Order: sequence, then structure tokens, then C-alpha cells
Amino acid sequence: MGKTLSEKIIGKHAGREVKAGDIAVVNVDVCLTQDGTGPLAVKQLQKMGLMKSANPQKTVLFIDHAAPSPRKELSNDHNILREFAEETGSYLSDAGEGVCHQIINEKFVRPGDILIGADSHTCTGGALCAFSTGMGSTDVAVGIALGKTWLRVPETFRVICDGNFSKGVSAKDMILYFIGVIGADGATYKALEFTGSAVKNMDMNDRFTVANMAVEAGAKAGLMESDDVTRLFLKAMKREKDFQKISPDPDAVYEKEFRINISELEPMVSFPHTVDNTRKVSEAGDIKVHQVHIGTCTNGRLKDIEIASRLLKGKKVKKGTRLLITPASRDIYLQAMGKGYIAELVKAGALINPPGCGPCVGVHQGILADGENCLSSQNRNFRGRMGNVEANIYLASPYTCAVSALTGKITDPRDFL
Repeated sequence: MGKTLSEKIIGKHAGREVKAGDIAVVNVDVCLTQDGTGPLAVKQLQKMGLMKSANPQKTVLFIDHAAPSPRKELSNDHNILREFAEETGSYLSDAGEGVCHQIINEKFVRPGDILIGADSHTCTGGALCAFSTGMGSTDVAVGIALGKTWLRVPETFRVICDGNFSKGVSAKDMILYFIGVIGADGATYKALEFTGSAVKNMDMNDRFTVANMAVEAGAKAGLMESDDVTRLFLKAMKREKDFQKISPDPDAVYEKEFRINISELEPMVSFPHTVDNTRKVSEAGDIKVHQVHIGTCTNGRLKDIEIASRLLKGKKVKKGTRLLITPASRDIYLQAMGKGYIAELVKAGALINPPGCGPCVGVHQGILADGENCLSSQNRNFRGRMGNVEANIYLASPYTCAVSALTGKITDPRDFL
């Protein structure tokens, strides 16, 4: 019987054949923690007497959620990670380097790897054909110390995406549409395997966006086979030697199949307070936005900043609306500066945050006031997500976010293209 991507990767790391439903103990290639979850992991290791790292160069501690720190308590947590990194030789990605899910895929993850992270959006690595999944801090702590973890091999849903994107419609709209169809718990502990001509034609920026949001449907992982697009990305990162081609078997068994005709998609928006509360932007109605945020591990890459810069060039953000731009990494920030994107956005009235997660998780750099609406390119719009339970978060693509900053209300980007 043929194997899915998840079955192939997990089986290789377990040293035996596995199928959906099996329990497997596997070797772990990369471990990830961040400053919200990492201190908890370190404290658990202290309690267990396991203050060590089995693979320090692939144990990555990120200071990105509160970077730079807005409070002394968080500063103390940051020092816990710095001290653990120094003691064990683990890799520390300090404040300003960028968001964990961007850096980990730029520098560490390879096709065929198993990546475990104490952050739910670790699934972003599935775009590189790695089995990448979020776990609790204690599970990741054990993975750091022992280099192993256990998994139940997930059943797989195959998502076949064919056709071509219309102008103003993007991969973000595709994944929002799919989550709206399947529901926020429609793929709980399943693997999503994205394929079809539209996926094969996506660049890595868009693949990361899709894989990143697999967990918003409850999925354990969201994967795509590795191909020439993957290889070229790794080559650009000076890691071409890390490439290997991995595909599912032609006779792989899937629990369900979904088909999406990309050519028929319109710009989408998720309404508060769940990601699956989706509508077409053209049907959103007259909704004022007080803040627009373009950034995060979902849509803070150079392509996203270029889109915003192009749409706002020579224009001004609507009075009464704030526009925040948060590059996903220092390298992206520098590239955006070098290409003039940042200058155009600042001229248009945008505020530029340092690379990190602050506004998305409601720690700092963009907390909303009571009753305010924010339109964001992030992945999650739960009540209180951006720091205020009395505010509302809407999710959309960088196209929709950029034009909405110009109009001061949720706007169909196709009207501006």
C-alpha cells in the first residue's frame, strides 16, 4: 500500500513502516521554542534533571514574541533562554532577528525532517515537505533533551487546488476559503496534503502562507511535496545541499479529498472571532477599520511588503486608520529597505515595527482600544488575540489589507488593480 508524505517521513524517523493510526517513537531533527513557551520548557527540564540538548545546533530558542521586551517580567524570561543557550550550546535567535517560523525555515529545516515546536504555527515547515508540528512545552522539552518524541501517525486529507489565481486573489484567500469550508475543527489531528497545479505553481512565500494556517483547521501538519521550487528556495538560502525530492506514492490512501478551483476564488475575509467565519470581501459590507496590520509569520515576507508598497505608492493612509508593517525577519527588513518598499510605506503614513510577533499576539506594538476593528494579514482572530477582548479582528490578504488602509474600511482589492 502506498504512503502519504506524513507516513513516509514519520516511518523513516521511526526506522520502520508506519501507517495512519500507528504510534511511533521518532528521532527529531529540529526543535523550536519561543519566548512565550521556551521558559516553561527550560523550567521543565530543570525539574526533570535534563538540562541538556541532544542536538544543540538544531535546538533553536527564539526571542520574537515580545521583542524588544515591553516588561521586566518578560525580560527575565528572555534571560532564561539566553542562559540555557549558553549552557547547552543551543542556537539563540535574539530580539530583532525575526519570527521563529520564518527563521527556522530560512536556516534550519530540510525536506524530510521532523520539526517539533512549542508554538502552534510550527506547521509552516510543511511547505518544505518537513513533518512540522506544534506541541506543548513539556513535550518539546523532552525532544530537546533526548532528541526523540512520540507521535500518532495522522490520517491525511488531500487538498487538490487547480486553476490560476485572478488578479487581487492570493494563496491567503485560498487557505481562508478552505478553512471556511472545512471548519476550525474539520481536520483535527489530520495531516493536510496540498497538491494540484495551483500549488505546484506557487512560490515558497505562498506555500509558507498555506502551510502556516493548516492548524487553523485543527490539522497536525500541512505538507507539500518538495520540488524545483523548494530546491530554488534552499539555493537562495545557500542550502541547496539540504534538498531532496519527496513525493507521496501514487497509490497513497487518503481519508478524504477536497478540490478547489482557484480560478473561481474571490478575495476572502474572516470575521470575528473565528478563522472559519469567512465571507467574500465583496459581501463584507461597510466595515470601518481603525488599524491595519501587514506582517506576521503568515504574511510578513518580502512579497507581502512589496504588494503593500506598490498599492500605497504615492498615496496616503486614510485619516483615522493606522497602518502597521512588521517584517518577518531582519533579512526581509533589509531587503525591503534596499528595494525602497519601506520608504514608500513610511511616506504613505505607515508605522514600521521591528521584526517580531508583538501585534499579532497582543503583547505590544499595536494593541487595540475598546471597540476598534483591525484588519490583519495574520493567521488568527480569536477574541483578545491582539490584546483586547473588547476589540475585533478581521483576517485578509496583504492585497485586501493594503487597499483597506487607503479607504479606511474593508475593501475589495480588485477595485484598485
